Amino acid sequence: METITLAQLLQAVDGRLLGSEPPLDTPISRVDTDSRSIHPGSVFLPLVGERFDGHAYIGPALESGAAGCLTARERDCYRPDKFYVKVENTQRALRDLAAWYKSRFDIPYIAVTGSVGKTTAKDMLAAVLGAKYRVLKTEGNFNNDVGLPLTLLRLERAHQICVLEMGMDKLGEIDYLADIVKPDVGIITNIGDAHIERLGSRENIFRAKCELLPHIKEDGLVILNGDDPMLASLRGRTPVHALFCGQGEGLDYRAQVLEGGGLSHIRCRLTTPHMDQEMEIPALGAHMVYPALMAAAAAEHFGLTPDQIRQGLNSFVPTRMRMNILRRGEDITILDDTYNANPQSMRAAIQVLADSQSGWKAAVLGDMLELGPFAPALHRGVGECLGRAQVDCLVAVGELASDIARGAREGGVPQVYHCDSKSAAKAVLDRIIRPGGAILVKASRGMALEELTAWLVEHTKEP
Repeated sequence: METITLAQLLQAVDGRLLGSEPPLDTPISRVDTDSRSIHPGSVFLPLVGERFDGHAYIGPALESGAAGCLTARERDCYRPDKFYVKVENTQRALRDLAAWYKSRFDIPYIAVTGSVGKTTAKDMLAAVLGAKYRVLKTEGNFNNDVGLPLTLLRLERAHQICVLEMGMDKLGEIDYLADIVKPDVGIITNIGDAHIERLGSRENIFRAKCELLPHIKEDGLVILNGDDPMLASLRGRTPVHALFCGQGEGLDYRAQVLEGGGLSHIRCRLTTPHMDQEMEIPALGAHMVYPALMAAAAAEHFGLTPDQIRQGLNSFVPTRMRMNILRRGEDITILDDTYNANPQSMRAAIQVLADSQSGWKAAVLGDMLELGPFAPALHRGVGECLGRAQVDCLVAVGELASDIARGAREGGVPQVYHCDSKSAAKAVLDRIIRPGGAILVKASRGMALEELTAWLVEHTKEP
C-alpha cells in the first residue's frame, strides 16, 4: 500500500475523529484486520462476524504499534497518541476505502469467477500478462468481501494491471465485489455444483456468477467458457463484447489437446484470431486448456504477442495443493490436489490420474462439502467415474465419501476401502502402497487431506 494521510482516510470512509485530534497529515502505510499481525504505522480495522467482534482487540492492536483504528462504536477512553475514526460499519468502511484507493490507479482490472478453476485461471492469466506487464493478483484465498478489498489496498504505482479472483457462496456476493472493482475484463470459467447447498440449483449458481456482467465497463470485454451450456446461452445477450473459449467448433478461441506430455505438462494447439500454434502448459489435465485459452484471449486484448503468450504459459506455476506432482522413489507419483473439491474438479482430477500411464492407479478421496441434499448422488457419481477411468483402488475418507465408495464398487473398481477417519486411511495406505503407482489425493478444504499427502511423502522413499 502506498502511504495515505489521516485526512484522506477520513474522506474515503466518511468518518469522524473521536478523542483527541491528531495531525491530519498523519501517515498511514497499511490496513490491518488481524490484531495478531500489526505493522507499525498501520490502521487497525476491526471486522465483526457472527462469532467474533474485532472491536475487542482494538487495545492490543494499538499497543502493538498501529497508528490508530476505525471503530463503529464509541469507546470509554481514548489514547492521546492514537487516532480513532468513527464509521457506521467497519465492513462497509473497508469496501469504501478500497474503492477510493483503487480510483488512484488508472490501470486495467480483470475479474475472474466461476465454479471450478478460477484460481488456476487467475494464476495463469497473471503469468501470461506478466510477460509484458507488472501484475498484481489475488493471493491465496483472498477472494471474498474482506480479501478482495485488502488485495486492492496492495496496489502500488509500479503495477500496470490487476487480476482479481471473486468467490461466492450466495447470491449478491459477486454483485458486491464487482461493484467495488468495476472491471475492464470479466472472466467466468464455468458453472458447476460448488455451493449448491446454499444456492439450491445450478440456475441460481449461474445467476450468481452473471452478477459480474453489469459491472464490466461499457467498453470492456467478457471472456466465457463456450463449452459450458449455460454460459454458451449468453451469446448475443451480454452487455459488453464477449469472447467464447473452448474445444467446440465455431468458438473465438479454440484448443486441441495433443498427444504426449506425460506427467509434466500438456501439449495443445491454440487457435485464436491472431495465432495458430502448438503450446506446452506446465500443468496436468485436458481441462487446463480452458484457463490457457482465457489467458490468451485477455493477453491478445492487451496487446501481447504469441511469443509473449508462450513465455507466460511456460512460467505458470500451479498454486500449492492444486494438482502438484510429487515424485517419490520406486517410481511412485503423488498427485496432491487437496486444496478443494467439487464434483467437476473431482472428475477432472480422476482423468489426470487415468492418463498418468502408471502401472497402478489409486485415488484417496474425501468428502465434498456444501452440496446439501444433492450430496449422495454427486458423491456416488464420482465413484462411478473412478470405474469408467479404470482406477485400480479407492480409499474413501469421511462420512459423505461412503457414497463415493458405493459408486466405485458399482462401477467395478477392484479395491475399495471406506475409512471414517484419516488415521484409518493411513493404516490402509500403509498396506497398499506399491512401486510404480500413482496416487491422487483430493477432497474439500474442510477435510484437510493434505495431512494424508504429507503422510504419503513421509512413508515413501526419496526419489
